[in-house]
Amino acid sequence: MGKSTGFLEFQRLSEASLPVAERVHNYREFVLHLSDEEARVQGARCMDCGIPFCNNGCPVNNIIPDFNDLVYRQDWKQAIDVLHSTNNFPEFTGRICPAPCEAACTLTINSDAVGIKSIEHAIIDKAWEMGWVVPQPPAAKTGKKVAVVGSGPAGLSVAQQLARVGHDVTVFEKNNRVGGLLRYGIPDFKMEKSHIDRRVAQMEAEGVTFRTGVRIGDLPEGSPVHSDAATVISPAQLNAEFDAVVLAGGAEQPRDLPVPGRDLDGVHFAMDFLPLQNRVVAGDTVPNQIMATGKHVVVIGGGDTGSDCVGTSNRHGAASVSQFELLPQPPEAENKPLVWPYWPVKLRTSSSHEEGCERDWAVATKEFIGENGKVKKLKAVRVEWKDGRMQEVPGSETLMDADLVLLAMGFVSPAASILDSFGVDKDARGNAKATTDGDGCYATSVPKVFAAGDMRRGQSLVVWAIREGRQCAREVDQFLMGSSTLPR
Repeated sequence: MGKSTGFLEFQRLSEASLPVAERVHNYREFVLHLSDEEARVQGARCMDCGIPFCNNGCPVNNIIPDFNDLVYRQDWKQAIDVLHSTNNFPEFTGRICPAPCEAACTLTINSDAVGIKSIEHAIIDKAWEMGWVVPQPPAAKTGKKVAVVGSGPAGLSVAQQLARVGHDVTVFEKNNRVGGLLRYGIPDFKMEKSHIDRRVAQMEAEGVTFRTGVRIGDLPEGSPVHSDAATVISPAQLNAEFDAVVLAGGAEQPRDLPVPGRDLDGVHFAMDFLPLQNRVVAGDTVPNQIMATGKHVVVIGGGDTGSDCVGTSNRHGAASVSQFELLPQPPEAENKPLVWPYWPVKLRTSSSHEEGCERDWAVATKEFIGENGKVKKLKAVRVEWKDGRMQEVPGSETLMDADLVLLAMGFVSPAASILDSFGVDKDARGNAKATTDGDGCYATSVPKVFAAGDMRRGQSLVVWAIREGRQCAREVDQFLMGSSTLPR
């Protein structure tokens, strides 16, 4: 490494953020990337550890020690080339990935991990600033046509990889803009959508065709999945027109909470709430937008989606925001000798929590109570976990104000309708059944139909979606051409 003693000399420096009082009045990003000198110093902290566990901790297997060293040496052009060799969209992961690579960093055994995510963020922002991110059109066309259903990170990764080896790729998106949950699930204050737009422009220059407002197969009546689709195309049409089809539509079926009062006005899935604000920020007119302004908001679910609901509610001007989780409160610090290099369970406080939120754990919802059809109260009870089983604590029932309840308890599966319409076999969790081992990786039970991302593996991270998209692209290329030069 460029500075073999850097980890002894320098402390971890986290990215700076704008003050809470300033950032909660808008939907702009507020995390500031490191300066060139700050990134150089942080790159110097990367140890010559012999076995870089960070590489395997990262789902896309970023070559982390190499780009850390290059940033230390201020060779930014080579650094982005190394980063792009494994990750199509580091501006996405550099902003919203939870950084499992840092949990696997050798330095984290007895110190603070190298700030890998902040270095990645700095590299890609520098690359865009310098004009180094340019279209890479293929040298020749293969004459093969591929349809990609879904334009989230998995679909975009598949499309870009296949277009660069010469296939004609068409991406179908049911909403009015490209991006999937990157566009309509991630709030703008975490990732502004201009990052998606300039990648779309790059991919169009590489030959990818995007068709928005197009749904593949019909949605069943009452489906919780939203769609702007004005055009419906049947799977049979798609199979007839294309040489291969990739299903990359994500896991969109939210986990429900079937308790008394669930049908009251004001009780919504998180994905009934978050996309509407994104549409407003994009300039759309949204009638009957769900607003938290002046309301007592209760967010049920302690994950990232719940945190996004907290941040959005604060920007709406909620009277109060509370968030609770069914599981016990995790420890503030992990037992490193026990869990390293794996992802630890520990208390995580997001930037949205810092903006204002009452948090609680080991709490279960018993009932929603309303007046004139609108939710007004939430009846909760404390629970204990013994031998992996949940028990209510006697006498612990409480009532809390709740004018708006947001269910952010995760997603259980893809929309069953699209898998059923293709006739694809499903696994026990309702995902598209497709292996990642042996021959025929990512291939479904239906000939020439593949699946990748959350639609195959279930709800997961953006970085896992990019990994699956890249790997699936190689399998599709090999299926079409008999061999592939794309990376595994």
